[in-house]
Amino acid sequence: MMTEPNVNPEQSGARDADRLGPRPLARPAVDPAQAAVFGRPQGVDGAFDKLYTPQKTNGVNLAPPAPESLAEAFRRPPGAEGVLLERPREATGEPAQADPPLWHSTSDPWRDPGAGAVLAGPAVPADDEEKPARRPPGALLSLPEVLFGRRVQPKALVLLGVVALLIGAAGGFVGWWVGDTGSALTGSATISEAEVGKERPAGSVAAIAKRVAPAVVSLEVFKPGAESGEQGSGVMIDPQGYILTNEHVIASAAADPGVKVTAVFIDGTRTEAKLVGADQKTDLAVVKVNVTNPTVLQIGKSADLQVGDTVMAIGSPLALQNSVTAGIVSALNRPITAGGDNGAPPVTYEAIQTDAAINHGNSGGALVDSTGALVGINSSIRSSGADGGSIGIGFAIPSDYAVKIAKALIKDGKVQHADIGINASSTVAGSSTMGAQVKNVAPGGPAANAGIKEGDVITKVGNRLVRDSAELTVAVRAHDVGEVVPVQLARDGASFVVDVTLASD
Repeated sequence: MMTEPNVNPEQSGARDADRLGPRPLARPAVDPAQAAVFGRPQGVDGAFDKLYTPQKTNGVNLAPPAPESLAEAFRRPPGAEGVLLERPREATGEPAQADPPLWHSTSDPWRDPGAGAVLAGPAVPADDEEKPARRPPGALLSLPEVLFGRRVQPKALVLLGVVALLIGAAGGFVGWWVGDTGSALTGSATISEAEVGKERPAGSVAAIAKRVAPAVVSLEVFKPGAESGEQGSGVMIDPQGYILTNEHVIASAAADPGVKVTAVFIDGTRTEAKLVGADQKTDLAVVKVNVTNPTVLQIGKSADLQVGDTVMAIGSPLALQNSVTAGIVSALNRPITAGGDNGAPPVTYEAIQTDAAINHGNSGGALVDSTGALVGINSSIRSSGADGGSIGIGFAIPSDYAVKIAKALIKDGKVQHADIGINASSTVAGSSTMGAQVKNVAPGGPAANAGIKEGDVITKVGNRLVRDSAELTVAVRAHDVGEVVPVQLARDGASFVVDVTLASD
């Protein structure tokens, strides 16, 4: 048991004197406006306003009466003035009524919680049980009887069906019209189509191209193991497989036996081509392929061409096989000097000028007339710029001369050209005479034997006018070796003619 310690009153007073008193409460001034809104009503004291005065009965404060709505909802029903709950029977002494059992062994043995589990028989009625009598089948009803209870005549039913069909057709038409009309931006387009197919007469470009293209092949020249090669075109001129092309297309194969030449036909067939012969001076060559029944191009006469005639160029420009372009003959007998490839000397030949588009890869391809006959071998172009593309000026070797060279190559593998035995250059502008001026004469040559001297100006060979050195070359080569040709000269203002027996180069 603990006892309170004795405290000296003097000591207690000393300790109370040392303690600080409570701080004064800070009571801020009350805003009169807020006091008027949130303050107590005038004359009311305390925390809350007393809205009622509780009744006191024998010192007990009674609760206020319930609201009328709650009293109406929860009061006793009329005539029930007793207690709300029935007093228990134990309080009154009356015997309690027993509830009926949840199960009975005779009425529902399955509800017996103590019953054992046994297998029962099939759920079929016993034989002694009475089966309900089967009702005999009645007469079957027809569709009108089911739908209309035998109150509609067949004619009316047919008429009803017709009306239903008409209504359905009208609804379908309205739906189709709405769907077909669409909005302002949608609907059915009325596109004009040609009723008759495109007509391609026998002489049309399409008909000629279809007939001629199988005779033009693409030539691929490459060395096995090399990453790239050269490509050009060729023309099948003989059923035995001879293909005429340009010499500059197969120049690498002529210089190196290890270079292979492959011919690619229009149907994609590829076969090796063997070199028969090549002539650098005329830029023509012949290769041969081992094929059966090839398509051969008919040879036309280039001498029958006239300026303005329609021609077509067929070949593989820029490796685009079997390309066809069309144009006209722009000029005939045009002397052309083309630079040789890979350091080879320039090539001079008499050409057909055309505006049909010719590009790199067209070389060796066919130039055909409006009948589809071969009239030239595409050889060179004039171009501007570094790209070297076509500007509408292309040249082809006339078929008359090309076939002549091809026959010589097929026969002997080489060609002999007529030669006059001089070197010449074109006369300068302002000269009194236009032609090929002789620079030097080969000793013992045809020109020297005919009395032609250095400084003479040749103006005509045979029936061909000579206006520059290129025309002199093509004019001489137009004749055969050993042929005697009249040559017209200009010397010291005088003009005279000498006979020259052409030799071989």
